[in-house]
Amino acid sequence: MSVQPAQSEVLLTPSEVATLFRVDPKTVTRWAKAGKLSSIRTLGGHRRYRESEVMELLGVPNQRDSRG
Repeated sequence: MSVQPAQSEVLLTPSEVATLFRVDPKTVTRWAKAGKLSSIRTLGGHRRYRESEVMELLGVPNQRDSRG
């Protein structure tokens, strides 16, 4: 039996986040280490970032909530 989250969260790689912020991927990793951005570790030890949190930091309104 596997536990599935009620709502699937889109996760981004450090490279994808770096592209959005126009910085180097190592900078994104430093932000995570400093606590400026929360990260999730994969089973292989790689970092992934919640798209919703990244978009919030960028100042982009949540597209899933806007219905119009």
